[in-house]
Amino acid sequence: MTGRYPDAVDVVIVGSGPAGSAYARILSEQAPSATIAMLEAGPTVSDPPGAHVKNIADPDALARAQRRSEGPGAGAAAVSSPGAVKAGERRARPGTFLLDDGYAQPGEDGLPVAAFSSNVGGMSAHWTAACPRPGDSERIGFLDDEGVLDELLAEGDRLLGVTADAFDAAPFSGLVRERLAAVVDAGRPEERRVQRMPLAVHRRDDGRLAWSGSDVVLGDVTRANPGFALHDESLVTRVLLADGVASGVEVRDRRDGSTHAIAARHVVVAADALRTPQVLWASGIRPAALGRYLNDQAQIVFASRLRDVSGASEESGDGALSETSGVSWVPFTEELPFHGQIMQWDTSPIPIADDDPIVPGSIVGLGLFCAKDLQASDRVAFDAATLDAFGMPAMRIHYTLTDADRAVIGRAKDEIVRLGRAVGEPLDARPFVMPLGASLHYQGTVRMGAEDDGASVCDPCSEVWDAPGVFVAGNGVIPTATACNPTLTSVALAVRGARRIAERLA
Repeated sequence: MTGRYPDAVDVVIVGSGPAGSAYARILSEQAPSATIAMLEAGPTVSDPPGAHVKNIADPDALARAQRRSEGPGAGAAAVSSPGAVKAGERRARPGTFLLDDGYAQPGEDGLPVAAFSSNVGGMSAHWTAACPRPGDSERIGFLDDEGVLDELLAEGDRLLGVTADAFDAAPFSGLVRERLAAVVDAGRPEERRVQRMPLAVHRRDDGRLAWSGSDVVLGDVTRANPGFALHDESLVTRVLLADGVASGVEVRDRRDGSTHAIAARHVVVAADALRTPQVLWASGIRPAALGRYLNDQAQIVFASRLRDVSGASEESGDGALSETSGVSWVPFTEELPFHGQIMQWDTSPIPIADDDPIVPGSIVGLGLFCAKDLQASDRVAFDAATLDAFGMPAMRIHYTLTDADRAVIGRAKDEIVRLGRAVGEPLDARPFVMPLGASLHYQGTVRMGAEDDGASVCDPCSEVWDAPGVFVAGNGVIPTATACNPTLTSVALAVRGARRIAERLA
């Protein structure tokens, strides 16, 4: 040992989000004698480490956990609803922080609310836990042969604890789906019709919902693995190579500022879709596609009051995802290239008169997410002459909507009004387009490819083409333009990479 770090391990995992945790879980199951060090730049904010902060019952303790996740932005005013966003204020959501600068370049749209979390569990300590499966062009064609992708997605469901029946008792959920289906389902295959949203949640013995975070992905098998150790407040500044092959990492202890080297046969960089390419770039691993094909999902929101409902429970459920109207899913199709998510909006983004009687749970929020028109020019670049708050090369976001993107956003605005009218009475005549970056679904920056053609960073098992032994993980690996929430897909891809490492360690 060197201080609190080992001198050498079989595998170093950089980042503690769901994808990095999937590597630790699969390795613990399939290579139980392997030694694994997981390094996370942020602090531990929950018990068990990596748990979703919504599972913290005490509101003050929950707020403290969110503030501790906000890195250099801790304590800044936060925004929790689209209503506040409409005021034009550039704020992060609780538990996240924004780029101070570099989020847009002259003449470009940029990602003005590109956000991060810095804590054990990453964004999975704060997410909505939606885990829909990709469909049609969202799917990765070169993994579709012989059911490979579906088997990996099923493993992702297992690791995340995904279920579709968490809100079956919600009194309005069936009504919402019925009304949506009446205007959506015609001509769709069964798997692409309106349905319950698959969610990474489970019921506790007391009946309350518990939301999955990295703690669920790690599971008991990883926590009980004597060869696994999680080191928080540990910033990996670069991956070490020997003759072009992974040999370890350099880590800075954020508690005392000291720097250490950990030798490793395999390094997995799972630091999110913006910080993973940052670590590779700082390490001198700079393939042509690194940081390119960056894509976000433009997000359109709307609110509607359900018609002809009464008698629901006064109980509000857990936060914005209520047990009154549940969570419904309108899947992406080529004909309607949006992913729809419909849930109760406990606090409407549209002001309602104080004397207006509202049936609890009758205000639903609708969100449509749009797949991006992929461009190599949409990218995150790095400035070696300027350091960010963590002492890493500063990010510079280059991002532009194409004419095709603007057309899809226009169609989504029309569609969300149609859906809002189908389920009830809209609270406003116009939908709202969230600032770019609001989805938090950044992808493509270390994308997977079927071959090393200069347009991808890693192979179909997530190993970096130019650096054997270095693996990348997270949403940045997804090579397709998706509209659905990407976490399930990124965990599925991590399973395949972890299996390759396990085979080598066997």
